[in-house]
Amino acid sequence: MRSEQAVEGHHLLAMEEKLQAIVDRYKSGRSTLVGVLQDVTQAFGYLPEEALREISRASEVPVSLFYSLATFYKSFRLEPIGKKHVCVCVGTACHVRGAAQVVDVFERELAIKAGQTTPDGNFTLETVNCLGACALGPLVTVNGEYHSKLDQKAAQKLLKKLDGGQKAEAQEAEAQGAESPGADALGADAQA
Repeated sequence: MRSEQAVEGHHLLAMEEKLQAIVDRYKSGRSTLVGVLQDVTQAFGYLPEEALREISRASEVPVSLFYSLATFYKSFRLEPIGKKHVCVCVGTACHVRGAAQVVDVFERELAIKAGQTTPDGNFTLETVNCLGACALGPLVTVNGEYHSKLDQKAAQKLLKKLDGGQKAEAQEAEAQGAESPGADALGADAQA
């Protein structure tokens, strides 16, 4: 119990130090708040509630103003995203080529709706208005990697590849942690 408190305290101290460095870079007031939020997002991957409270305290700017900006701009997140960030373009060119059906595949297979993250934190599914490669639609990005001209079957295949990679990683980690020969064989199968 005591070591957990020490780890938690160290985590909070590290967060405070990172946030103070960010606030110190933007001493000129409210005109730089978006920059502060961008730096916090870059440091943590999203805008943790405790980070917003801390930058509010350190900058003497009401936390409500930070929340106002964070909810106004789509580029900011108040929740962490999954390990695999799936974005499906639903812009006009992708829409007329079947993007809605591609979204349906991801929603059905992942058992989430666009804008949500799977309970295990592996996938976040989002729709975006345009990814800027209209001739390649329907277009999907996974962690910034483009996958073009997807139909329902291609979307299912992509998802199986992504999910299979996750399962193989889990099996490999499990095999490395196990000491029985049967577990080693499982790990070898997962790597093959």
